[in-house]
Amino acid sequence: MCGIAGYVLREGHAAQSRVQSMCDQIRHRGPDDEGFHVDGRCAVGMRRLSIIDLSSGHQPISSEDGSLWIVFNGEIYNFPELRLELLGRGHLFKTVSDTETILHLYEEEGLAGFKKLRGMFAIAIWDSNRRELVLCRDRFGKKPLYYADIREGLFFGSELKCLRAAGIPLEIDRENLRLYFQFTYLPEPVTAYRGVFKLPPGSWLRCDAAGRIEKGAYWTIPTQAAEAPPGFTQEDACHRLRELFDESVRIRMLADVPLGAFLSGGLDSSSVVASMALQSSEPVKTFSIGFAESAYNELPFAAQVAERYKTDHHEILVGPDSIDLASSLVRHFDEPFGDSSAIPTFIVSEFAARHVKVALSGDGGDEIFGGYARFADAQRLHAFDRIPQFMRRGISRVAQWLPYSVPGKNYLHMIGRSTSMERYFERNFGPYHIRREMLQPEWMLPAESGFLLRELAHCLLPAGTDILTQAMYFETAVNLPGDMLVKVDRMSMANSLEVRCPLLDHELAEFAATIPNAWKVTPRGGKQILVRALADRLPENLLTRPKMGFGVPLGDWFRGPLRSLVQDTLLSSKFLNRGIVSAPFLRKFIDEHQRHRRNNAPSIWCLLVLELWFQEQETPLATPALANCS
Repeated sequence: MCGIAGYVLREGHAAQSRVQSMCDQIRHRGPDDEGFHVDGRCAVGMRRLSIIDLSSGHQPISSEDGSLWIVFNGEIYNFPELRLELLGRGHLFKTVSDTETILHLYEEEGLAGFKKLRGMFAIAIWDSNRRELVLCRDRFGKKPLYYADIREGLFFGSELKCLRAAGIPLEIDRENLRLYFQFTYLPEPVTAYRGVFKLPPGSWLRCDAAGRIEKGAYWTIPTQAAEAPPGFTQEDACHRLRELFDESVRIRMLADVPLGAFLSGGLDSSSVVASMALQSSEPVKTFSIGFAESAYNELPFAAQVAERYKTDHHEILVGPDSIDLASSLVRHFDEPFGDSSAIPTFIVSEFAARHVKVALSGDGGDEIFGGYARFADAQRLHAFDRIPQFMRRGISRVAQWLPYSVPGKNYLHMIGRSTSMERYFERNFGPYHIRREMLQPEWMLPAESGFLLRELAHCLLPAGTDILTQAMYFETAVNLPGDMLVKVDRMSMANSLEVRCPLLDHELAEFAATIPNAWKVTPRGGKQILVRALADRLPENLLTRPKMGFGVPLGDWFRGPLRSLVQDTLLSSKFLNRGIVSAPFLRKFIDEHQRHRRNNAPSIWCLLVLELWFQEQETPLATPALANCS
């Protein structure tokens, strides 16, 4: 695990000092080692967090003849099997690292070799014979990889601050930034900066000797099966799920350093801990986070699992003073990121990093197995498609005429949308009528029907796909890499902690796609087939309790100890003069929250993060020591 950076120029010679300055900005991703390789127009570098092959895994690593060089961020869990196969083909190894295994696999099979990798990764390979650079990213986008193709050349890095350190002009892209108000993050492949992109999950990019850019995909998210294969029963599915789940956990326990797990008390993380305990001869180290506010506190449920499996359990309680982390978190994300669960994710990562260097998590279960309540909600709202289109247009016009303060205004607007998927966006991502009142016109996305569907067409399934399948696909293709995995990567790596996600093993996900949605989402709730497969391992009350999520009691905090922070930041002339929001509406919006008329905390937090991000743009690039707030 580490961070990588580099560039290839179209003319001139690369310099180690430049790539080293890029890597200095991500020292928190790899505090144990650094390495660089410069060859003519190309320079690549890395910062290493040593997890496997501690003594000889130094990067960059070269092929036997010195023609190929690699820097790599991630873990390949099936590298021992691949290494044996490559040894049998005559390849010579200098290390027992997964990094060198990737390089020999590429030497043997080229781009096709990426399909054989099982793990999380961002890879850069320089071919000195062909004078070309190849970049590749894992299937779900667990590991980040940014790039900018400018006149000078192609630049890449694990974080945006690498590009800033290289001298790439980062000009704010107002068009892209509008998406933040819809999603509270910038969906792949765009960023907050003009001409800077995220390499999409499951894809590769090649810059050839002439500086031409070619892109391709080696994997796509599997399409959900409408029905089970003939003769395939739920008992069969449970048996195979259990096998694949345990294997996915087992291979992620490979490490030469202390290892543990996050334990929230929910189904996914509890199942991971149970599987680890059943496959380990030593007590599993577990780490949980809680709040004084009982509605957000899952510590009692986590404690039940810890007691059942006799884990080496650690707990920490979070209070309003954790908001002091906000500026540091913004610095690590590099662009606006409005998911407030980044706060507890950072804290539990910092807490775990005092004891271990690797932690397993339960991320991905909701997307793969239909765990979110909004999936069942989408099915219910599909019934509105039966209302004639002209009537829905009328309902939408009525919604627009109603004052903002009228209860149900947004619900009526949602009913009036043209398709079930538009309704899904309206219901779950940035309500239109709030954005229309809050934002100045130039910061609003176009209001015409279907805009988001066209913009995100690359992440949507063919017309006629049922709404549950489409919603689950969208969550996996857009929300997972854009929100969940960004949060986990940045907050864990800010504390030099590697996090592994067994539920996002691609072989497990491919099998899950063969299980009909009717076996996953039922009137009893989501993830029912996973519950059935693993129920005997967990306390019964944990299986039946309502889903809580990883929320933060911002609503109470903004009305209490953080009230002045909101007032001083969002109602300041500095923020209001940016010309983004309507000042009268924002004052009313905040006042409504303070008076308990509405819970506007999520939107208030997103605006607070946005202003902190703007302030960050106005400050000089942080020194490496300051960049690591752990």
